Amino acid sequence: MYIADLHIHSRYSRATSRDCTPEYLDLWARRKGISIVGTGDFTHPAWRQELEEKLEPAEDGLYVLKEEYRIKDETAGAAAAPRFVITGEISSIYKKHDRVRKVHSVILLPGLEAAECLSRKLETIGNIHSDGRPILGLDCHDLLEIMLELNSESIYIPAHIWTPHFSLFGAFSGFDTVEECYEDLTPYIHAMETGLSSDPPMNWRLSALDGYQLVSNSDAHSPAKLGREANLLDMELSYKGLQTAIQTGEGLMGTIEFFPEEGKYHYDGHRKCHLCLSPLDAEKYSGKCPVCGRKLTIGVSHRVEQLADREEGFVLPGAKAFESLVPLPEVIAASNGHSAASRKVENQYYEMLSALGSEFSILRELPIEDIQKVSGRLTAEGIRRLREGKVERRPGYDGEYGTIRLFDQVELDGMDGQLSLFTGIEMAELSRMETAAAAVAVPDHLSEQGEKQSIGGTVDAGGDEAAFHQLTSGLNPQQEAAVTAISRTINVAAGPGTGKTKTLVSHAFHLLEGRGVKPTEMTAVTFTNQAAREMRERLESQLGGKRFVSRMRIGTFHSICYDILKKSGMEFTLADEVEMKDTAEEIIADRELNLPAKQFLRQVSARKCGLEKEAESVPAEAYEAYQRKLKEQRILDFDDLLLETLHLFEEEGKNKTLRQGFSYLLVDEFQDISPVQYRLIQEWNKGGRELFVIGDPDQAIYSFRGSDARCFEKLREDYPQITTICLEQNYRSTPQILEAASGVISQNDGPERRLIPQRQAGTPVRLVTASGEMSEDIFVAKEINRLIGGIDMLDAQGHLEMGDDLRARSFSDIAVLYRTNRQAELLETCLKKEGIPYVVAGREDFLMEPAVRGTLCFFKALLNPEDRTARRLSLKLLWKLPEDEMSGSIFDAAALKYRKKMKKEKPQKLLEAWVSDMNLQEEEGVAKLASMSVFYKNMAEFLDNLTFGQESDIKRCGGKTYTSDSVTLMTLHGSKGLEFPVVLMCGVRKGLIPLESGKQDIDEAEERRLFYVGMTRAKDELLLITSQEPSPFLKAIPEEVTTRENAGKQRDPGMGKQMSLFDFMQP
Repeated sequence: MYIADLHIHSRYSRATSRDCTPEYLDLWARRKGISIVGTGDFTHPAWRQELEEKLEPAEDGLYVLKEEYRIKDETAGAAAAPRFVITGEISSIYKKHDRVRKVHSVILLPGLEAAECLSRKLETIGNIHSDGRPILGLDCHDLLEIMLELNSESIYIPAHIWTPHFSLFGAFSGFDTVEECYEDLTPYIHAMETGLSSDPPMNWRLSALDGYQLVSNSDAHSPAKLGREANLLDMELSYKGLQTAIQTGEGLMGTIEFFPEEGKYHYDGHRKCHLCLSPLDAEKYSGKCPVCGRKLTIGVSHRVEQLADREEGFVLPGAKAFESLVPLPEVIAASNGHSAASRKVENQYYEMLSALGSEFSILRELPIEDIQKVSGRLTAEGIRRLREGKVERRPGYDGEYGTIRLFDQVELDGMDGQLSLFTGIEMAELSRMETAAAAVAVPDHLSEQGEKQSIGGTVDAGGDEAAFHQLTSGLNPQQEAAVTAISRTINVAAGPGTGKTKTLVSHAFHLLEGRGVKPTEMTAVTFTNQAAREMRERLESQLGGKRFVSRMRIGTFHSICYDILKKSGMEFTLADEVEMKDTAEEIIADRELNLPAKQFLRQVSARKCGLEKEAESVPAEAYEAYQRKLKEQRILDFDDLLLETLHLFEEEGKNKTLRQGFSYLLVDEFQDISPVQYRLIQEWNKGGRELFVIGDPDQAIYSFRGSDARCFEKLREDYPQITTICLEQNYRSTPQILEAASGVISQNDGPERRLIPQRQAGTPVRLVTASGEMSEDIFVAKEINRLIGGIDMLDAQGHLEMGDDLRARSFSDIAVLYRTNRQAELLETCLKKEGIPYVVAGREDFLMEPAVRGTLCFFKALLNPEDRTARRLSLKLLWKLPEDEMSGSIFDAAALKYRKKMKKEKPQKLLEAWVSDMNLQEEEGVAKLASMSVFYKNMAEFLDNLTFGQESDIKRCGGKTYTSDSVTLMTLHGSKGLEFPVVLMCGVRKGLIPLESGKQDIDEAEERRLFYVGMTRAKDELLLITSQEPSPFLKAIPEEVTTRENAGKQRDPGMGKQMSLFDFMQP
């Protein structure tokens, strides 16, 4: 018979002992009498390296510690060397079926090679370096699928399936059924880990678990905790034998269990108020602490009661045997009046091991008489009672371990002062706990509610949003007026969160379905590719398919113009930024102009956009020379796309085919159009039937691109018969967020703003002051940890103790906003150290690096062989070669290979091969480009989005290549048009908001609008984080809707805390 403990952790996991090394795991396995011990943490590279160094193969798939590393110790006896099997635990935090899920999984592998293979894959998904138990925003279904694809011999076990915060059936973030979590892969789950707070009889109450093997493990965070729970095996000593036992039950004889009451989440309760309640008692208080009113932590017993379809006491026919034990030091402690951690108990424990053998043999097998000769009468009596199950159980609750008593008080009084497993302090604690519930009367409203409720359903950490969703499902009168309006020109002023997108899409739908407009007569212009995609998807959903909607033109100004010019027969290629810069430098050098190329190009663009004032320093002759260069090479820049399209319509004004698609023109984000785009709108809709524009002058934030908030005034001047409708009901943000944002924007000129909140009151806007930029970013990382309810069990427990009753968020609920891209660099470092998955949205400087530009040009040339500029630039930037016959053969050889691969492989795979072939492993920019590519199905889509996409269209995974649930990092500009339940805005300080660049005057009104845009992205929670000298804009926020705090300060100064990685980084 073998004893196996398969779920443990190394010293590389958070909150573990530094003794969690192969040497000490081997030592304690021998002391305990454990034959097979899991390595734990196989994903951590340093731990795998240590295992490679210190273990050597034994039986198939098993390892032993090398002799030179074995610790000689008489307390460990001469037992056979324990076997190691490669194991690890993965923490998955993700969103599924509109709820945040936090589930832990135990994985067993047939060897270190398999561990290396799976780890390499997981490293492309998330950070596996910062914690031995990595946190991934990865659906458990997908994790299981990846594991099976890479190694079919792997074993997957849902970990401690009842733990409230991190498990399959967890009350706060789990599922109600196995199938809900694993879907079609459910048949590949064969075993369940019961966890410390449940035992087999509790699991027998669910008929849905009858077909699964029940296994138990210690989840030890220190070697001395090995074997708290374990498995009894009678099998061939090999990985295959272990696999058969776990997957089929053949050879699995039973389990060694904690008493479930000892588990720290067995009963319901509130640790801070010393309140422990049974499920039925908790129901009387409607799940709230009657002492302080906060939510009770729902225990395993309650959760089992919710899901059970059998009565308590049911015995499953043919079930495996199990034994309930208490660690030997705790039994010894009951006999000497000291705690289990005292030196006297430790000395007696080691004495018993030296004289009698392993701990399990003492607790389970040795005759009591033999034990008594070494331990004395009382300890021997305690072991006898333990074997017979004669124990008094006091359940654990809300993170507090339960306790087991072997002697009652009368016996103790007659045993020379011998005490129970409780110390005096613990007895006093119990006394308070037992009397707390009785001392508090059940409030009437809770009592009535409790009578109406029955135990059932999953505990939801958040509020009920059904009523809110129902409120927003229809159109309000103003929206309906906008949707059904019939007028030559319709102007909809839509403030943030007033349902702008819904109104725009509904208007398009009404035109198509309600008024019978043909899709070929309609064009919708959006500001971003994402908005165009969302509009198309919504219309497809409402109209029942893609075919009808595909005939309607939907896109950004630039993508629509590009399409029009190509269809008109114009031959051109789009200018590459590097080529534009080179051309600009040539013009500047020839004319000895005193300005950098970047400024030259910015002023050329201003001239094309009609912003003559901003274009003053570029001489007309230099401008014309630049344009001649582009024309000679048949190149158009982005401004030329618009101008050439405008000229085409002006010259072919009577071409009905050209104008057909613009009879009904819809324009989104009207406030951000430039003068050229305004002229395009006029020209496109000349002779048209209807023009529908929607936007908000208070969100005009692109003056540097030529946009002007006064475009609405110009529209009213040019179209005096205009119909104007205002949307004022805000469905997005809480009243506190709206009042704070309104206080800011009201400082700008203009009519009184009206935004009427439709949400119930929420939490105040939090103004957080840090000591510096590093302190700001560390606070952000810790706050994200808090918002998701803790990244591990210690975090989750800490947040409960500090009274954090807020609903748990998923990573994708959270956005971190900042003024400049530079601010993201330090922020990314902090998030990586905390193991928080993230995505960076926006154009970054690395896109201009030669290796990145050369790579993009190479694939552009493959997709469009006529693009000679892209071909020439790829040769120049990658191979440092001119375009000639010799270099052409080099390019053609690479093109031949990748043209074939491009037809069948996704961009991510293409770039992985490209990096290897071109020896670009040291190019960080190319690695970031690969991180962008994971969001796209093919290279054409990827390049198209990089070409025409706005800030929010362009995303990069933070150090991973898998599109999993992540926090979003983006600039304030990039956030426009988006919304998030939680927004954290960094750098709200003087010099950044408003931005003081030193190169040009501050447009304070626009900077204030930009700040307003960022604030109004928040739905439920808004945190404004500052340091040094706060932004002057903060003065306009009403004090009554804010709360002020200092970063890093404990909310409850009396509470202890777990050290974070960042505690060592603080300045």
